[in-house]
Amino acid sequence: MAREVKLSRVETVLGELSYPADRADAASEFEDVTLLLADGERNLGELIADVPADEFDSTDELQSEINNVLPREAVGEPYQSEGEG
Repeated sequence: MAREVKLSRVETVLGELSYPADRADAASEFEDVTLLLADGERNLGELIADVPADEFDSTDELQSEINNVLPREAVGEPYQSEGEG
């Protein structure tokens, strides 16, 4: 079953993986997850397949690698805050 998760909540999904994990296993595990971005969406498994690291020791490490391959538009306009209003 396909799942959707917002970028701000991706750590909850990444926490389902057993660490350490290699890139191929992580990409396969999340191939059914659509990551909802500020400007569009991406397949989480495909994003993981694109990261340069071969292995991840923690959720934080994997999340950091994913953030590094996201386009700038993924998180919204520069200097924009979601918390103010």
